[in-house]
Amino acid sequence: MSADRAMRARSLLLPAVFALAAFAFLMSLGFWQLQRLAWKEGLLAQIAERLNAPPQPLPSSWSSLSQAADEYRHVTVKGVFDHDKEAFVFRTAGSGLGEAGFYVLTPLRLESGGSILVNRGFVPERLRDPAQRVADQVTGNVTLSGVLRWPEDRNMFTPSDDPAQHTWYTRDPPAIAKALGLNDAAVFSLDADPNAQGAVLRGGATTVNIHNDHLSYAFTWFGLAVTLLVIFALVAWRRLRAG
Repeated sequence: MSADRAMRARSLLLPAVFALAAFAFLMSLGFWQLQRLAWKEGLLAQIAERLNAPPQPLPSSWSSLSQAADEYRHVTVKGVFDHDKEAFVFRTAGSGLGEAGFYVLTPLRLESGGSILVNRGFVPERLRDPAQRVADQVTGNVTLSGVLRWPEDRNMFTPSDDPAQHTWYTRDPPAIAKALGLNDAAVFSLDADPNAQGAVLRGGATTVNIHNDHLSYAFTWFGLAVTLLVIFALVAWRRLRAG
């Protein structure tokens, strides 16, 4: 090997170290995303299992329930609706519901004691007034099934709630219950199962919006790692052949 060629080879040593370190780092990010993929698929499978399980009576000891272990749990409840304390959670036309409107959350005074906010379904803005949906204002004892839901997260773009108008912009059972004077309410709410008998409110409001893009992220990191290695190899090859 000529002295000039040896010098060019030595000049590649430090770039090679950085390239290999970056390659290892990018590959580690790819494998980390694969680990996240396995975790996310397990979580989605767990949620699907809870949603599809036969409903069981809501446990009387609410302190034993947690979001991690019980969100989307399928339960049955018995009680009487308190329609005078309806709350409305706004949803935009872009929420997949066809038009802007509200989820109607109605307190259910449980037969076993306490109360729980029940998301009875969606109404467009023109039907917010209960007088426009009298057939849905069920009276007397009812038995219904649904899935448990914990509070939604807010972000910097979420408008401020308007408790005076019974209007909220996230589903937040503790905040709604406090505003309605429900001192015995659960910290979770219940998304009622679909009810074909409802005139307007038909339940079935549950959506699982958990993104699972980890595989595409993994391919991105692996692709960047391979691209980096190929570029370095081409640069090194051209430098060694130069002159």
